[in-house]
Parts: sequence; C-alpha cells; structure tokens
Amino acid sequence: MALDQTDCGLDVALAVIGGKWKPLILYHVSGGPRRFGELRRRVAGISEKVLIQQLRELEVDGIVARHDYQEVPPRVEYSMTDDGMILATALVPLCQWGNVNRSAVTARKQTGRLTEEAPAM
Repeated sequence: MALDQTDCGLDVALAVIGGKWKPLILYHVSGGPRRFGELRRRVAGISEKVLIQQLRELEVDGIVARHDYQEVPPRVEYSMTDDGMILATALVPLCQWGNVNRSAVTARKQTGRLTEEAPAM
C-alpha cells in the first residue's frame, strides 16, 4: 500500500523511524550535532554498516542533515532538521513511557509471563 492511501499517518511515521535503531539515533542526534564516531559509541550494539545505512535513510527522509567538513582526517557531523526536531518531540512520550515501565517490561520479558498489570488481550 502506498503511503498516501490511508488516513492514518502512522504508516508514514513508521516508514521513516521503523526498526530498532532509528529512534535511538534520533534520540542522540536530538541533543545536538553528533559526529559519526560519537553516534557509534552512544548507540550501543549497532554495527558501523547499519549506522551508516540508517543515517543515510534519515538524511534522505529529511530528518537529519549531514555536514562534511572536508578535512583530513574526515570529520562529519549529523544534526536534526526542523522536521527531525518535530519528530523527535513526538517520540518523547515513548521515551517517558519506557523509563516509567522499564522494570516491569524487563521482568515480564525475563519470565515470559503476563502479570496483573498487563492482562492478556
């Protein structure tokens, strides 16, 4: 289905931020311009190849801007665009929910069981 064929914008938003890494990348870049190496250290577990791919996709989607300083050694920074800042703001409630529910979600994942706080659907 094309992105313009539904009345819900979630399909568009998820097409831009979908996956494991993009929301984490946005979180770190929203704090100010970040160099590639800094992002690689901050986004724990991501490979260099995947980070490059995800940053390129975010750049194509107009969420981050890449600035190459044309220096030796190479220096590249990524920063949020205006659209990226709006998107990052929209992700703040998800971050807050995760912080509040971290221990409960972790416990459920470790036991593989539902608790009273999370009834079956």
